[in-house]
Amino acid sequence: MKSPHSLGALLLLLALAAQSQAQQDYPARPIRFITAAAQGGTSDILARTFAVHLTESLKQPVVVDNRASASGVIAGELTANASPDGYTLLLAYHQHTVNAALNPRLPYHPVNSFTPITQLTTAGLMLVVNPATPVANLKEFVDWTKNFKGPLNYGSAGNGSGGHLAGELYKLMTGVKAEHIPYKGSGPALMDLLAGQYHFNFAGIQAVQTLVRSGKLRGLAVTAPKRLAVLPDLPAVAEELPGFEVVGWYGVIGPAGLPKPIVTRLHDELVRILNRPDVRDRIVADGSEPAGTTPEEFRLFMLADLAKWAKLVKESGAKLD
Repeated sequence: MKSPHSLGALLLLLALAAQSQAQQDYPARPIRFITAAAQGGTSDILARTFAVHLTESLKQPVVVDNRASASGVIAGELTANASPDGYTLLLAYHQHTVNAALNPRLPYHPVNSFTPITQLTTAGLMLVVNPATPVANLKEFVDWTKNFKGPLNYGSAGNGSGGHLAGELYKLMTGVKAEHIPYKGSGPALMDLLAGQYHFNFAGIQAVQTLVRSGKLRGLAVTAPKRLAVLPDLPAVAEELPGFEVVGWYGVIGPAGLPKPIVTRLHDELVRILNRPDVRDRIVADGSEPAGTTPEEFRLFMLADLAKWAKLVKESGAKLD
């Protein structure tokens, strides 16, 4: 008769063997790819681009799940609480770390509650206005907002989005008074700007390029520290406001405790897709820069990003609306 100790050891070995086999067989069912944005936003476009190619390479459906509510907190919480088996992933972006700077009572830590897999891209934003706005360039915009009579409003993809913080930094550096209107994703925010419901937006370049090219919105500047090669006619905001810089990021993370073999498989597949000429060319054409970092590099990057946004939130007094 086996002792309780030997029986327990046997059960542990069987469990470890089953876990190892599950990792070797990964993926054996569809993968849920959560994005904290409505359809049509920058992270939604990026998620769908990578989901298509992951579905091909992993031989299992990778299904994009749009969770645009609560400024990305719901998406983060769903991912943090998911089983660390590789079947729930999150396309996180700069809002993920900004949220922690704005809200110390988040139900998770933006870094420690997750497993970083890879940073996909870095991307600036574009300052856009409705074409009916009486400004044609960045200098005129700064003068116009400084002398605006009545309530001035700016929209963004949501509380904690890059557009939110860019707006707060603009207010801090110019002394302009403007109210923030948060939306559930850049898609709805841009629709209201098209309708003239508010005055300006610092929007994701990928999401806004088509509207600017078609003349439905007017692009005035980018928030990268210098002009972008793909948009040479648009100045950097820093040309008018030295030191102004808001550069966002997009990357893939999973729940904490994701097994290393699964992390390695996902990382390698994502970087391979990122290096495809068609994907890379599209990312660059949309004003972004490919990254493809290691999991550890991505973890350290997110920690640094969290510290950066916390400093800006403290200096600007930005709050959840």
